[in-house]
Amino acid sequence: MVHVTVSGLRRVWGERRSEVSDALHAALVSAWRIPQDKRFHRFHLLDDGDLLVPRSDAYLLVEVLCFAGRSPEAKRALVRAMYDDVAPALGLASDDLELVVVESPRENWGIRGLAGDELALGYRVDV
Repeated sequence: MVHVTVSGLRRVWGERRSEVSDALHAALVSAWRIPQDKRFHRFHLLDDGDLLVPRSDAYLLVEVLCFAGRSPEAKRALVRAMYDDVAPALGLASDDLELVVVESPRENWGIRGLAGDELALGYRVDV
């Protein structure tokens, strides 16, 4: 399971949600081989004054909450995809994109009435 939360300024990203989501999902599909139909994205778009960072107004914070189990190489592949593919696609400088991967054991999730470690997934987590 992979959930993505995107934080940025509403006036910059509010009309570009689909574009951002498409770029992020393509990176996850490529780097982690998640299925195309497993897109879970949330946008936390903030008003001016609600995001105080020493970056440009285009700054985006991408948090990926996922089942534990991906290798360090897979995480590095996602980082590379973010800066090689996502940032250029969105016109972002590397300083204006940050990624945080937060892993949680499968048993900490409840999905479709089951604990995450009881689910039969149609894809691998240990990439």
